[in-house]
Amino acid sequence: MLNLFFPQVCEACNNVLKDKEFVICISCRHQLPVTNFHFENSDAVKKTLYGRVKLENATSLLHFAKKGIVQQLLHNLKYRGHEHISEFFGKWLGEELKSIEAYQNIDVVVPVPLYKTKLRKRGFNQVSKFGIEIAKALQAEYNDAVLVKTKATKTQVFKDRLKRVDTDNSLFDISDRTSLRGKHILLVDDIITTGATVESCASVLLNIDNIKLSLVTMAIAD
Repeated sequence: MLNLFFPQVCEACNNVLKDKEFVICISCRHQLPVTNFHFENSDAVKKTLYGRVKLENATSLLHFAKKGIVQQLLHNLKYRGHEHISEFFGKWLGEELKSIEAYQNIDVVVPVPLYKTKLRKRGFNQVSKFGIEIAKALQAEYNDAVLVKTKATKTQVFKDRLKRVDTDNSLFDISDRTSLRGKHILLVDDIITTGATVESCASVLLNIDNIKLSLVTMAIAD
C-alpha cells in the first residue's frame, strides 16, 4: 500500500524503481561515471594532494561534474536528507575495497565531521552511513567522535577554484589522540575538490604518533 501511494523513485532520474532496484535504477547506475581508481592502482586522488598530504592509499568511487548525475545524487543526499544514498555508496565501495589488499589493514574509519551548528541544522552528517558501511566491509572500527570541527565554513564545491579559501589548519582538532596511536586510519568524505578539507584534517591526524592515513570519497571533482 505504501509503494502504491508513495512509490520509491530513482534518486537520479525520479522514475519509479522496479523490483530489485534500490536507490538508483539500473539505467542510471549504468550511467554513473565510476573511476575504478582502486582497481587500476591510479594515483589520481593522491595527485590532488601531492606535496601537501602523505597518503598510503586513496580512491574515489565516482567522477563529479557540474549539472551531472553525481551532483544530483549528492544534492539529494545533503540537502534533501536522503541518507540512503550515503549507505548505498558505502556498501558499493566497501564491497570493492575489501577485495583489495591495500585496504585490508585499515584499523579505523573516521568521517570528516561537520561543525556543530551545521550538524544540528542538517540533523546528520552526510558521510556517516558511507563510512559505517565501509567500516563493516573492512571489519574496521568506525569512530565519528575523535575528529572534531572547530570552525564553521561555507561549502566550496560550487565555487570557482580560484575563489575558494586557502587551507585552514586550525579547522579541526582531535578529541582523543591515544585511541588512534599506531593505527591505519581511513578518512572518508563526500567529495574532494581542491583537497583543502582533507589537508586540514590530515594536518591534525598526522601529528598522532605512528599512524598511517588513507582516504576514500564518494566523488572527485573533474
